[in-house]
Amino acid sequence: MLEFKAAITKSKGAPFEIHNIKLKELKDDEILVKICAAGMCHTDMVARDQDYQVPLPIVLGHEGSGIVEKVGASVKGVKVGHHVVLSFASCGHCKSCLKAEPVYCYNFFPMNFGGADISGRTSLRDESGDIHDHFFGQSSFAEYAIASERNTVVVPEDVPLELLGPLGCGIQTGAGAVMNALKVKNGSTFVVFGAGAVGLSAVMAAKIMGAAQIIAVDIVHERLETALSLGATDVINSKDIDVVDAIRKMTGGGSDFALEATGRPEILRWAIDSLGIKGTCGIVGAPALGVESNFDVNGVMVPGKTIKGIIEGESIPQIFIPELIEHYKAGRFPFDKLIKFYNFEDINQAALDSEKGITVKPVIKIQN
Repeated sequence: MLEFKAAITKSKGAPFEIHNIKLKELKDDEILVKICAAGMCHTDMVARDQDYQVPLPIVLGHEGSGIVEKVGASVKGVKVGHHVVLSFASCGHCKSCLKAEPVYCYNFFPMNFGGADISGRTSLRDESGDIHDHFFGQSSFAEYAIASERNTVVVPEDVPLELLGPLGCGIQTGAGAVMNALKVKNGSTFVVFGAGAVGLSAVMAAKIMGAAQIIAVDIVHERLETALSLGATDVINSKDIDVVDAIRKMTGGGSDFALEATGRPEILRWAIDSLGIKGTCGIVGAPALGVESNFDVNGVMVPGKTIKGIIEGESIPQIFIPELIEHYKAGRFPFDKLIKFYNFEDINQAALDSEKGITVKPVIKIQN
């Protein structure tokens, strides 16, 4: 039985605790990945704090990258030694999955937040008993993670593996929202609310898509400066100005596209109100379950605005993540500028720095 270290979340809001755990026998359809590094995402904090109620204790982490150590007997497309990025889980047999829309899998919530595989089986245990896992089909805040072919993406070996984990969730969410879901048009105007990892990834993607005006809104000066360096044409510090009025003036009546990446309902209202005629607002910010927002019905209906929920950038990871890597290699998508590395034992500092806005995208180096 393989024994290794993992960061365990034991209670609501508790710090991560690194302990030795053991892995149960690998199933035929499972893949064992030796984790090199794992990005830390807002969703890890949401689960830790029980805004999304995952069962505890649990190993979180859902932006893992690593090398395949072992594969089950029925695994065909992933081989031992492959460099891989781990992404979200999907069932493969529901109506959405059969339509090549895995992000809207009918089993998305139980498979990604249920703390076990789809049958209810966990793969981890310690001296006190079973530990919940399979968070986003991986639980990658650990030296090893269990995944499946559906959420394992084989990546090139000529790119540093420790950089690539965030492509599995946060970065593909921001970039995919722009490129796959909103399909931002060449010459259009685009505004992103929130200049964290998701929002800044959206800025880079909007530049790739040829948006003529790219506006980033945040309250942290350094993040707005980063947005400008990554392709934003304008920035707004929302502490200093009437945001909606400013955007309408800057865009000549309102933006073509907006993306809300903060999870705050009052900012979602800004995003909707700042749209121009036939504008579209995408929502990727994740508040606690049950949070409601509001909008002016006529203010949406009469100008023909669209409000669109977006999960994981509406990506098929095996297609989209390699595309993002090619953009990175060509210098068009420098997501490495968002990353700061932390050692595994400093995982709680990484979480704190992320929550304070000090670090845009923490990446935890698990092992070489």
